[in-house]
Amino acid sequence: MNHLYKLIIGCLLVCYTILTTSCADLLDQEPQGEWTADDNKGGSFASDVFTLYAKGRGFHVTSGNTALAIHNFRCEDIEKGSTASDGSAYVTQFSQFSYSPSMSAIGTYWTENYAIVHVANNILAAIEETDPASLSEGDMINKGEAHFFRAFIYFNLVRAFGEVPLIDFAIKDAIEANVPKSSVDAIYQLIDADLTEAATYLPKSWENQYPGRLTWGAAVSLHAKTYMQRNDWANMLALSKEVINSGLYNLNTPFSTIFREEGENCSESIWELQCTSTAEKPGSNDIGSQYSAVQACRGAGDFNMGWGWHCPTPILANAFEAGDPRKDETLLYFYKTGEDPATCPANSPYNEKLCASADVTNTYYNKKSYSNPTLRAQYTKGGYWVNIRMIRYSEVLLMAAEAANETGDTQSALNYLEEVRARARSGNSAILPKVTSTDKNVVRAAVKHERRIELAMEWDRFYDLVRWGDAQSVLAAAGKNYQPKHQYLPLPQTEIDKSNGVLVQNPNY
Repeated sequence: MNHLYKLIIGCLLVCYTILTTSCADLLDQEPQGEWTADDNKGGSFASDVFTLYAKGRGFHVTSGNTALAIHNFRCEDIEKGSTASDGSAYVTQFSQFSYSPSMSAIGTYWTENYAIVHVANNILAAIEETDPASLSEGDMINKGEAHFFRAFIYFNLVRAFGEVPLIDFAIKDAIEANVPKSSVDAIYQLIDADLTEAATYLPKSWENQYPGRLTWGAAVSLHAKTYMQRNDWANMLALSKEVINSGLYNLNTPFSTIFREEGENCSESIWELQCTSTAEKPGSNDIGSQYSAVQACRGAGDFNMGWGWHCPTPILANAFEAGDPRKDETLLYFYKTGEDPATCPANSPYNEKLCASADVTNTYYNKKSYSNPTLRAQYTKGGYWVNIRMIRYSEVLLMAAEAANETGDTQSALNYLEEVRARARSGNSAILPKVTSTDKNVVRAAVKHERRIELAMEWDRFYDLVRWGDAQSVLAAAGKNYQPKHQYLPLPQTEIDKSNGVLVQNPNY
């Protein structure tokens, strides 16, 4: 059973999901997430650190339509979904690359990410001003957590906007934040320093009652991802191998379980944002998120579960190899109001046949965010308790595979690739044949495919296309109007106006 934690941060209750065992049965759990000082093993700065966790799962940072649009609507495998009129601007702005500096979603993404930077800076400044002799081990863990979140947020910003203001100090007067953009290289230098520090102070693991707390493995894995975005194969490989060789993670959890409630914080989970619901707060962003609700079936009655946004496309559906079980664990099928239910396969984890509104434009929903109907009946249909999977061990294996191939160790690349495919194959030798070619180009294509399929509907497809140099050709083939300038979003016009000429708009906007 979960332990109940309480911590009051000023007048804000910051809640953070607590489980006692990995892959625990959620139906047997007590309400998750409230901290007490007696339970705190995080140090003197824990209250502000838990603010970072709460803000990290924020609607405009990771869990809502803004974040999903910026990360994913721009690729060919994901569409807005819902009805044609619902959020139609997102189709033009993100799916068809008609970015506007005045678009509120872009401005909100910027401000909400920088809000986390400022909290992290305040924590780090407070630790710096404290007598080193009085700092505890828990305080140093807090330092590692603050470095991690600052790096993660700047990784969001540098991928989305390119050059952005580098603010690595506590702001005492708003004018201090009005600084010009720093180069992409300078932003990555800060990210490298932050994640190196984070890995130094974060523990390899936590006691079972602290799932979701950041670890050494999360810091090193995120660092490998930042090198991946730069196509820095040597550093990407070295850090991925550190995580693999640590023996802390494995693929023992079946793919069909990873994204279910019983798969939360399992042996594959490297970083997972914790969400929950309680009888008192069945649908609250204080302790949960709208990540599942934004993506859930847009229907009526029992199936009026959410917005119906962020949906797999037929292009993605056609990309799966014949018989790949991951297809039916990624695509959630449904029938529309007025149609015969017999036309719909019941491929939900709970043998449900979803009935969506007659006017939805999408073909599928995202099964990776689907919620348990028993918990929907107990709390709310919005699925506020569904954790957000940020980094999984399979991604680390695929990073190692890609980097090993690019650095000439094709056999190691094949071995890492096979680990992922073997888990997906689940003992069925008739599907997903082992990749045996040692041709570098063939292996490169195989790794690209495996990232696309294994990590479908997660976080990085658009950014993968950009770093591979494939964005223009792949997105044009999907009917999208992508041009090289669209790698980066325009800076929010509101921020440029406030800067009085200090901030300069990105080129060609």
